[in-house]
Amino acid sequence: MVLAAVVAAIGAVTPAASAAPAPRAACPEQPGVLRCLTTYTPGAARALGPAGWGGDDLASAYGLPASAGSDTVVGISIAFDAPNLEADLAAYRAQYGLPPCTTANGCFRKVNQQGAAAPVPEANFGWTLESTLDVSMVSAACPSCRILVVEGNSPGFADLAETADTAVRLGAKVVSNSYGARENGAALAYASHYRHPGVTVVASSGDTGFTAASYPAVLASTIAVGGTSLARDPDSPRGWAERAWTYGGSGCSAYIAKPKWQRDAHCGKRTVADVSAAAEDIAIHYADAGGWLPVNGTSASAPFIAGLIGRSGHAGAIGPADVYAKAGSFTDVTAGHNDPAGAGKKCGGDYLCVAGPGYDAPTGVGVPNGLAGF
Repeated sequence: MVLAAVVAAIGAVTPAASAAPAPRAACPEQPGVLRCLTTYTPGAARALGPAGWGGDDLASAYGLPASAGSDTVVGISIAFDAPNLEADLAAYRAQYGLPPCTTANGCFRKVNQQGAAAPVPEANFGWTLESTLDVSMVSAACPSCRILVVEGNSPGFADLAETADTAVRLGAKVVSNSYGARENGAALAYASHYRHPGVTVVASSGDTGFTAASYPAVLASTIAVGGTSLARDPDSPRGWAERAWTYGGSGCSAYIAKPKWQRDAHCGKRTVADVSAAAEDIAIHYADAGGWLPVNGTSASAPFIAGLIGRSGHAGAIGPADVYAKAGSFTDVTAGHNDPAGAGKKCGGDYLCVAGPGYDAPTGVGVPNGLAGF
C-alpha cells in the first residue's frame, strides 16, 4: 500500500515537472520605452537543423519569383548591439541556399545610431534575438537586397527615432521597425522620424492581440504589418493555408486621423494593420540561444514585408495608400482572430479582431501573392 501511494504521488507530480516552458517575450514590456515584438521558448533551440518555417517555406507560401530581384538597401532600426549578427545571418543564408551577405562583399553593414562602425552599444539578449530575426526575414524575402542595421543606444523613443533617420541618411529606401509601444502623446512627438519622402517605412503591429494601437505602426506614414499562422494545405491550389495569428496586433487609434485611403467603418481614426505575413513558428539561427530556434512575432512579418518591397524595386515609391489601392493583388485571409481571451469576444466578433472577407484589422488587406501588391 505504501509503495502504491508513492508511485501515485510520483505520477501526480510528473506532468507538472516535465511541462514545457511557456513562450517568453524577448523584450519584456517596460514603461517609457519601446520593446521588440518577438517571443521564444527557452530551451527550444537545437544545433542540428532548423525548427519552424524557413526561407524555402516562406518563398513557397508567398509565391516568390526565382529571380533575385533588386539590390535595394533595407534598413533595420533596432536597439542595442548584436555581436554575432553577421555569423548568425551567414548560417541562415547558407541553410536556405541564399547568396552570402557579408561586410566584405558590401551586402551587410552594421553601425551605431550616429552611423559609425564604433563604438557599438552594449549587447542585450532579447534585442539581439530581434536583430537576428530581422536580418533573416529580409534575407528570405529579398536575397539580393543589401542590409543596413542601425543599432540604438537604448530602446528609448529618441534613440530609436535617430536610428531610423540614420538608416535613411545612409541610403536605405525601405526601413523596418520591429518594435512598438502603446500609442501616446510622448511617442507621437517622434512621428516625423518615421516619415521620409522617397522612403518606405514598415512597422510591426504588435504581439498582444486586439488592444490599443501600437506606435510607430499606427502612424499614417507607416505600413503596419500584422501576423498570421501558416500551415501546409495540400488540398488547396496554393498548397498553404493561413489564419490570423492569435497574438497579432490590431487596434483603433485614439490619436491619428483616419487616412483618406482607409475606409473601414467601425474605427473613426487610423486602423492597424494594413497587410500581414507569417508571424508564428519562424526558424532562425541564434547562436546565443544554442543554434536553431523557432520564434514568433510580428517582428518576423514586418521585415519580411520590408524585404519584399525592396525586392520589388519600388521601395520609396510604395506607401500605405498603395497597399489599399492594390488590395486585389494580395491573398485575402478570412479565418482566425487575434483575441487571446476567446474567439473575437473582445471586439464583439467585429472585423477589428476577427478575420473575414475583405479588409480586417488583424490581417489588413491580406498576405503577399508574389510581388504583385508592391
